Parts: sequence; C-alpha cells; structure tokens
Amino acid sequence: MLLGLGGTEYTVSAINQAVALAMDHGAEITGVSIIDERRLTCIGPVPIGGGHYAHDVAEDRLKRANERAEWAVQEFTQACNASGVRYRVLREVGEPFTLMIDQARYHDLMIFGLRSLFEFDLVPDPHNALVQLVQSGVRPLIAVSKGFHPMKKVLIAYSGSMESAKAMKRFVQMRLWPMAKLRIVTFEHRADKAEQLARDAANYCKAHGFETEEAFVPVSAKDNLLPYAEQWGADLTVVGNSATNLLWRRIIGETALHVIQHANRPLFLAQ
Repeated sequence: MLLGLGGTEYTVSAINQAVALAMDHGAEITGVSIIDERRLTCIGPVPIGGGHYAHDVAEDRLKRANERAEWAVQEFTQACNASGVRYRVLREVGEPFTLMIDQARYHDLMIFGLRSLFEFDLVPDPHNALVQLVQSGVRPLIAVSKGFHPMKKVLIAYSGSMESAKAMKRFVQMRLWPMAKLRIVTFEHRADKAEQLARDAANYCKAHGFETEEAFVPVSAKDNLLPYAEQWGADLTVVGNSATNLLWRRIIGETALHVIQHANRPLFLAQ
C-alpha cells in the first residue's frame, strides 16, 4: 500500500491505520515524503527592495517543510519497526500529485490524512488535485481522520449508480476489515425503489460473508450523509465517484468533494 507522509496533523493516524492493515494482511507499506521546492520557494511578486525578505521567507518555508517531512518519516519507520511490518521509504522532490500518481500505479491502496491534501500550501488548486488523482487511476483511497479508529461499523452510501456499485464491490472484495458490520444506505429515492436497491446491495455483501443491514433516507446525500454517518457511529464511510464525464466537477462538488472537505471520520473512496 502507498502511504502519504505529509507531515500534517493527520500523519500519525494515517501511519497507524496503514500499519494495522499491513499487520492484518501481511502487506508492505511504501511511505512517500514529497517536498515541492518550487512551490514552497515561490513567494509571488516582490516589491523593489524586498528581495532579501522574500529569500528569507522562502528559506524558512522550505526549512519547516523539510522538518515536517523528516518527522513524518521517523514516525513511520519507528511504527513499522515496532510492529514488524515490511516497509520502504521514498523521499521525493517535485510536484506532489504527479509523483503520487506515478507511485500509485504499483500499489493496491493509497492512504492519506483526511483533508491533508488541502494543507500546508501543497497544491495551488486542491479541488483540481483530487480530480487529478481519481482521473489518473489513483483508487481506491482511504482518507483517515485524527486518531486511530478500529473499523467495526462501515457505512456504504449506495445510489444504484455504476460508480457507487463499483465502490461497494471494491470495498467488499478487498476484505480489508472482514469482521466489520456494514450498513447500506440509499438517499432520495422513492421508498419502494430505495428498499429494493438497499436490499440488493446488502445481499451482495452478505454473499461475501459480511454482516449487513440496509436503510434508506428520503433526503439528499450531500446534506445528510455525514450527519447520518455520525448518528449511526460509522467508523468508515464508503463513497463512490465518477471521473469519466464532463459533469465531473459538478458531481464531485455536490457529493464526494463535499464529503471529503467536511467529514471528521475516515472515508473509503473508489470508482
């Protein structure tokens, strides 16, 4: 699995989740630390006489980024060594998402901190960066929240679309947490259609050995998925997405991106 070592407040949680999964499945973790020197040292327009100040600011930003990266690598290596997990560390310099996309080609799963993609001036357009990750085939993704959460209760948001079906099937087939209790929830459909969709999806999950129940909510997923997950006490929410059509920006703005930006519990994102 591929682990982003961003040096953010979510880093320790991401490390712990990756190590726990690696221990359960005998997996190897590749921890990636990336320093975007060009962006970190780009101060923008500098007034006449301000060159020295701009240089100091750039140097300070680069110094702090390297310190965060080194701290993250140390946390990662210590956790892996203490748990006996196989690992390797990649220290990269360059544009972070291009490098992560390159590495994702050779890994089954990517783990990063929830919303850590949007912190520390890593990318100029975080919305576009997430779209770029998914469009380039970086999936499935696990975005972890602060603190370590054993995955005992998993909420699967299911709309009946091919994208949400793919996300559900990918999660079930990977069997990352085979003992987790699943709840299939549909939103906005008529009661009869919602019940049928949830029942069919639940039957699929049950056929793969999961304890599963179903539910339906007659209001929109965008405004109600996260409150529902909070109320049910979900440890993880499975969300599907699509990056194959011209409506992608509108779709992700209304659903997956909203969830990512506002969630306070871990997410499993797939296509």
